[in-house]
Amino acid sequence: MATPRSDALVFFGATGDLAYKKIFPALQAMILNDGLDLPIIGVAHSDWDIKKLRARARDSLTQAAKDQGIKFDKDGFEKLSAKLQYVDGDYNDPATFDAIKKALGKAKRPLHYLAIPPSLFGVVAKGLQKVGCADEARVVVEKPFGRDLASAKALNATLHEVFPEQSIFRIDHYLGKEPVQNLLYFRFANTVFEPVWNRNYVESVQITMAENFGVQGRGAFYDDIGAIRDVLQNHLLQVIAMLAMDAPVGSDPESLRAEKLRIFRAMKPVDPKDVVRGQYKGYREVEGVKPDSNVETFVALRLHIDNWRWNGVPFYIRAGKNLPITATEVIVDMKTPPLSLFDEISQKESNYFRFRFNPEVIIAEGARVKKPGEKMRGEPVELVARHHPRPEKSPYERLLGDAIRGDNALFTSDESVEAAWAVVDQVLTHEKPVATYKPGSWGPSEALKIVEGDEGWHDPTPEETSPC
Repeated sequence: MATPRSDALVFFGATGDLAYKKIFPALQAMILNDGLDLPIIGVAHSDWDIKKLRARARDSLTQAAKDQGIKFDKDGFEKLSAKLQYVDGDYNDPATFDAIKKALGKAKRPLHYLAIPPSLFGVVAKGLQKVGCADEARVVVEKPFGRDLASAKALNATLHEVFPEQSIFRIDHYLGKEPVQNLLYFRFANTVFEPVWNRNYVESVQITMAENFGVQGRGAFYDDIGAIRDVLQNHLLQVIAMLAMDAPVGSDPESLRAEKLRIFRAMKPVDPKDVVRGQYKGYREVEGVKPDSNVETFVALRLHIDNWRWNGVPFYIRAGKNLPITATEVIVDMKTPPLSLFDEISQKESNYFRFRFNPEVIIAEGARVKKPGEKMRGEPVELVARHHPRPEKSPYERLLGDAIRGDNALFTSDESVEAAWAVVDQVLTHEKPVATYKPGSWGPSEALKIVEGDEGWHDPTPEETSPC
């Protein structure tokens, strides 16, 4: 039986930065590309009116067009503007929810998008429940889904007081990115790789998420979370799940979520001795950052998956700010041949698969070929498949569209959220001070000790075709 579509969108936090940077452009694209036709009700406590919200939306779309180097779409804005309504009020005031109910009119299955702090989720959910706006509704919540395992469980319990699990859509925009989707497709659309995608052939897996900029004016926000909470517990563990999971039993969303949950539960809790935290020099001078901050802007760790496929294969993860380049890349290193028939092949020269998520989208295989000449000696080459740039849906356009349709395949379940927190929970509190590193470097030297043996880290390069 088809899942009924939502018939209205209510987004809380309509005057905030997320709405400005992501939601308004996504909504205009959905109207123009997918024919989105439903009431859109912005809610906030900002002493605004609909005229000011529409002006904010216009500014948002003008800036988005400028960032993309395209002309502002006046007709597209007019279509969005015509669907916009606005409710201003305190979330603790019952009158605010009475106004939302009135604005919804005949809509019976609204999608409520909570682009607000998690501390307000319970207040808003219960406010909607009291006026009958939660009965057949869905709710989208933004990360972070808690700060640790205990708070994630408490947050899930709060939401479940009002909404059943199948109606809760926990949005992680990273899962809506085209390159991340490509990774999942690559895994299960090419049978040639499945026989070698296991501990018998894979030596190790590395994931690097590098940014060549600092916290960009978000000092107070970042100093409250750090790199582990910001990108590792969610984005990067999700990437590992897609790399390591078994094939789902079907193409339905629940089958995909079930396999991801299995792999999260197979991840061993990270041992503190397998973690290096770093902080770039100058971070403590950023406005909003504590003068004695011990928050990490860089993290490197070793992770193990305790199942038949991956037992004994280390997964190395690092993420950081103020590194040499901006790039997210996965390297799957294969084992060396069991015998050296022609020349010695070190682990650094072994076969590998490379997935570049940004700024380019690349899938590559590292192989060896014979050098010209009489001797049977080889050299490494890289076979590259590169996506040509083309217009694509933004993550928020894709994910909001899925939520309206009731498709939760790209959203995280309560059990997966808690299982992912369990992986990093014991390394969230720190007694050891962060190691400092120079901006523009690959992090503190201590991170080199995370990678076992002489393999070392694979540093992403700006050159698209350079071997790693």
